[in-house]
Amino acid sequence: MQVLVIGSGYVGLVAAACFAEAGHRILGVDVDAAKVAALSRGESPIFEPGLDGLLTKHLASGALRFTTDLKAGIADADATFICVGTPQSEDGSADMKYVLAVASQIGEAMALRAKDAKPLIVVDKSTVPVGTAARVHAEIAARTDRPFEVVSNPEFLREGSAIGDFLEPDRVVVGCQTDHAETVMKGLYQSFLDRSGGKWFRMDPPSAELTKYAANAMLALRISFINEIANLAESVGADVEHVKVAIGADHRIGPAFLNPGPGFGGSCFPKDLQALLKVGREYGQPLMTLAATVEANRHQKQVILRKVKAHFGVKAGVPAPLKGRRFALWGLAFKANTDDIRESMALELIEGLVNLGAEVVAHDFAAMDAVKARIGDKVRYAETPLAACEGADALLIATEWPHYRDADLEAVAKAMKARRIFDGRNLFRPEAMEAKGWTYHSLGRRAVEVK
Repeated sequence: MQVLVIGSGYVGLVAAACFAEAGHRILGVDVDAAKVAALSRGESPIFEPGLDGLLTKHLASGALRFTTDLKAGIADADATFICVGTPQSEDGSADMKYVLAVASQIGEAMALRAKDAKPLIVVDKSTVPVGTAARVHAEIAARTDRPFEVVSNPEFLREGSAIGDFLEPDRVVVGCQTDHAETVMKGLYQSFLDRSGGKWFRMDPPSAELTKYAANAMLALRISFINEIANLAESVGADVEHVKVAIGADHRIGPAFLNPGPGFGGSCFPKDLQALLKVGREYGQPLMTLAATVEANRHQKQVILRKVKAHFGVKAGVPAPLKGRRFALWGLAFKANTDDIRESMALELIEGLVNLGAEVVAHDFAAMDAVKARIGDKVRYAETPLAACEGADALLIATEWPHYRDADLEAVAKAMKARRIFDGRNLFRPEAMEAKGWTYHSLGRRAVEVK
């Protein structure tokens, strides 16, 4: 099929590359001429495992091209995907100006299609509030008499494993009104479903739009739940690792998203929860469990800083109580296998430590450039995890990169002033760290204090 993908951010790039992998002919569209030029050379603006290889492969084959001109491919397109950003507005709602602007441009460009052409399938791939399909339809219909249908097709991609998620989905959700639209969408996705055995869900557009928000809200709720259980486990002398395995064995609960951590971040959960809460308020449904989830996450993102302050005896009102202390920080991205620092706990941790007078030396395998662009020289940056530990009073772990788990802790200990770790990802077992002489603080488990 001939497909336009409008927007070359995270969702758009992954969709374009994966549809090309399935044998479709893809034209990626973006208003940023510099980005289009870079993409045409095979240079991706985002870090996502597997994406660079697909870009290189399908640029070379001719299955994937990029342009700034939306009109270039609309005449013969079977489907057009809207993959532009929906940033959070001041009131928490999703800002729809980019989506609606693209809809308007599609409407203007529809004049290039033959009057007897089959309806163009316009797909909302961006995460959008309930009712967006109708708004997009109205924008296009006001500018054309050519046939089209607006479909909601939310993405369920995890940063760091998005290529696999797209190529082997556990489900595809399509909100459409006609069999023609469903046929086109199945033609795009069937090869992926054949590979994964995933499920196909056809529903009305509002239900598809709500499904996306509901899925992210449920996952965020589980994260905040297990984090609060972890905090309680520490207080009562329990081990959250045992608790999560036992409750996850219940088939009604399952083991996914039961890993305690320093709160959720990234581009989806924080923004989508606020948008869903805004929709709830508009319709008189306060969504109290989600409001509590947001508040619990705000509290959890300070968990490592609270542990550091307690350990070093920081008292309120004392100026620069951590002056002269150096902290190594492993991890800046909000999770492993991405360079995304949006809503990352590490940024809040840096801010808190620096405000207390501490020096921070940070390392990350993908996100250091993004942090440099955001906060500059507020911290020092180390080329390797070990280099970050040189002369440090403590090591703080914020991101679960596998290489951190596999680090040579004896070499780390030799580089540091003291064997002291605050682990926000539970990479190590307390009893193993105790045996090696480490002071070790983690989440939901007993603290190890070596005198």
